[in-house]
Amino acid sequence: MSLIKAVGIDLAKLVFSIHGVDEHSKCKLRKTIKRNNLLAEVAKLPLCIIGMEACSGAHYWAREFTKLGHDVRIMACKFVIPYRQNEKNDANDAEAICEAVTRPKTRFVSIKSEEQQAVLCLHRIRQGAIKDRTARINRLRGLLAEFGIIMPKGRYPAQNAIAGILEDGENNLPFIARELLNDLWQSIKGLNDEILKYDRKLHALANQLKDAKRLMSIPGIG
Repeated sequence: MSLIKAVGIDLAKLVFSIHGVDEHSKCKLRKTIKRNNLLAEVAKLPLCIIGMEACSGAHYWAREFTKLGHDVRIMACKFVIPYRQNEKNDANDAEAICEAVTRPKTRFVSIKSEEQQAVLCLHRIRQGAIKDRTARINRLRGLLAEFGIIMPKGRYPAQNAIAGILEDGENNLPFIARELLNDLWQSIKGLNDEILKYDRKLHALANQLKDAKRLMSIPGIG
């Protein structure tokens, strides 16, 4: 009996679809597994190639499957789409992943360590705070424009002007609008403090991590 050579796993929150083939690309495994049984199921497999799409949780599962001795490969969904047959569903996705993972032209994503993902958390949270700040400044800009008050262009000029606008008692800004817009301005200042905190964390990490130190030693980058 031929052993399983490659397995494709369609990742999900609770129920995972698995498709496995032998060296002749003949299907030897096709089933769905609940989340709490996935590791045990993969542990029973002979050592093989395991493919997954790059998505939420992929790096966690890749680390766990690697500990079991499997050759784990993560790929972007664009490399999987050409191999999907019939309609899109979990089983067909798993089959397409299984096919794509063994193709020579498929490019794979490096599996991130827990430390790398922790730093990535910091970057994503910081970026989210920056996006929120920009949205709130634009919201404040738009609301003030409804009263004929125009804020300067650019984040720094706009923030420098906000306090003066809200304190100006002669710009005919209604009390309730002034109060609400001040609340919005306070939330923007809170985001400034939050982003500054993340910037300091990044600076500290950059001075601690070896890879970051090497990057900063390159002229024009550091």
